[in-house]
Amino acid sequence: MKPNLCDELKKRGLKATKHRIVILDILRKSGKPYTAEQLFTEMLNKNININFSTVYRTLDILCNKNLVTKLNIEGTGGAMYEYNTVTHRHHLICLGCRKITPIDYCPLGDYESSLEKKTNYIISGHKLDVYGYCPDCKKGCGKAKQ
Repeated sequence: MKPNLCDELKKRGLKATKHRIVILDILRKSGKPYTAEQLFTEMLNKNININFSTVYRTLDILCNKNLVTKLNIEGTGGAMYEYNTVTHRHHLICLGCRKITPIDYCPLGDYESSLEKKTNYIISGHKLDVYGYCPDCKKGCGKAKQ
């Protein structure tokens, strides 16, 4: 069962404002990362009156309260944001159309354990983004290596 967004905000000491709820709802329903610009446009398309700076401030607050995760994916031109599902995820990034597809499976868990034993480090995390061409770009554009 999906958590109630108002309850999630209140649980973290935040007021359940319209803008916070809409931003969280867009991110949760999409299941994919958005830029602040994309969120701003989406909200305007839903006839929600909001300033661009309010979107940024709201995202900053939601990140600080761990409701949203900020991603810095190379080649996307800036930060992206996704609903924090508390699930460790990586991303496939298309070099043609820049589509980002979340990957729920992490192949590095066993490697981290092995690396800790080998180096005596305490591994606290990692980042893995995989770049290539999506099926549409691979067949349609001719940009992809065959």
